[in-house]
Amino acid sequence: MSHRVCPWWLGYLLAGPLRRLLQDPRKVLGPYVREGMTVLEPGPGMGFFTLELARLAGHTGRVVAVDIQPRMLASLRRRSARAGLLNRIDIRLVSSDTMGLADLAGSVDFTPALAVVHELPSAERFFAEVAKASKPGAGLLIAEPVGHIKQGHFESELQAAIRAGSALEARPSIRRCHAALLTRCMPAEH
Repeated sequence: MSHRVCPWWLGYLLAGPLRRLLQDPRKVLGPYVREGMTVLEPGPGMGFFTLELARLAGHTGRVVAVDIQPRMLASLRRRSARAGLLNRIDIRLVSSDTMGLADLAGSVDFTPALAVVHELPSAERFFAEVAKASKPGAGLLIAEPVGHIKQGHFESELQAAIRAGSALEARPSIRRCHAALLTRCMPAEH
């Protein structure tokens, strides 16, 4: 599978109100995010899920939104400011090789990987970085669009997450998506 990144201009459509009819961010994320959580959002685009993540994490939580596209992040910054949520969102430009999360080691409570893993050059590297940033017991929600990603490819992404130290908990229903909820396993004692 080729690893092509969603073009920045498509972000306007993906963050638009029509998408909300298919996927309500509060319904997708509400069961997993609570006040005070630290949430890592890879590939936020223009913030379709980010703003709701910030609302759910509340005044004492934060969302670390990482993306490789400056134009997506610029739009996310504007939308966050207009919504009064910019102080809850740490917006970071990263490279395609690493998310640069060393400062988050063991502090992330939840990571929604929504329609992003298929765009990455290495699912293995991505899930290893997420694992290092996550607390034991942290949640990881993976969802990929059904019309874009075949079931077999999704299953290979899921196996990469399991090899990185997560355990499959559930297969939540997210409209028009393959989805899986995982939990970060406790590190092995040596």
